[in-house]
Amino acid sequence: MVQLCVNIDHIATVRQARLESVPDPVEAARLAEKAGAIGITAHLREDRRHIQDHDVARLRRSVKGKFNLEMAATAEMVRIARGLAPDEVTLVPEKREELTTEGGLEVAEKKGAVARVVKQLAGPSTAVSLFIDPTTAQVEASASVGASHVEFHTGVYARAWGKSAKATRDELLRLEKAVKLAQSLGLKVNLGHGLTYANVGAVCRLPKIQDLNIGHNIVAHACMVGMEKAVRQMLKAMRAKQTF
Repeated sequence: MVQLCVNIDHIATVRQARLESVPDPVEAARLAEKAGAIGITAHLREDRRHIQDHDVARLRRSVKGKFNLEMAATAEMVRIARGLAPDEVTLVPEKREELTTEGGLEVAEKKGAVARVVKQLAGPSTAVSLFIDPTTAQVEASASVGASHVEFHTGVYARAWGKSAKATRDELLRLEKAVKLAQSLGLKVNLGHGLTYANVGAVCRLPKIQDLNIGHNIVAHACMVGMEKAVRQMLKAMRAKQTF
C-alpha cells in the first residue's frame, strides 16, 4: 500500500510570518504521525523562508517514522545533511524567487555533479532520492548516478486534473511509464507536488509506489479541521483510488 509522508514546511511558513515560536513544526509532525503518516518531510531551503536549522535538528530527534530532508545539492546542505543523517534525503532544484518547486532536478545534463553529491550523502542509514520529472532521460540518469529512489514531480498531473479528463489520463499514462522504467532499473519510486484530497486517489493506482509526499493541501485543510483529522482524511482519499 502507498504510504503518506506529510510535508510540514507550511506550518513553519505561518510561524515565520510573525517570527514567533508557534505553530511548531515538531508538534505538527507529532500529530501527523499520530494520525497515521509513516513519515515527515521538511525542506530546508537555502533562504530559510520557512523551515529553520533548529527545526530539522529537532525533527530528526523526535520523528518516530521516516524523516525525509528535502534540500538543494549545495555544499552547505550536504554538510547539514551529513550531520543529521536523516532516513532519506531528497535532492530538489531550488530558485530563490520561486514560490514553490517548479519542476524536477536536471540530472541528465549534470550527471557528474549529481553523482558526487549522491556519493557524499548515501549511507547505511540514509537513502538518497532525486526529485525529477517523469521522463526517460531523467529516470535513466538517476539510476546511473547511484540514487536509490526517485520522486516524480506530479505538478503537471495536478494542473490537468479537473480541467481535462484526456489530459489527466495522458499524464497518468506518462507517470505509469516512468514508474515502470524506474522500477525496472532498480529504483524505488515516490510521488509528490500538487497532490490534493481530490486528485490523490488516481496516482495511488500506479504500481508499487512507495510514498506520497504531500504538504500544502494537508496543512491548508488542517487550518480548518486540525492536523490529525486532515491527515486521516488524506489517508482515506488515498484509499479511494479513483480512475479516469
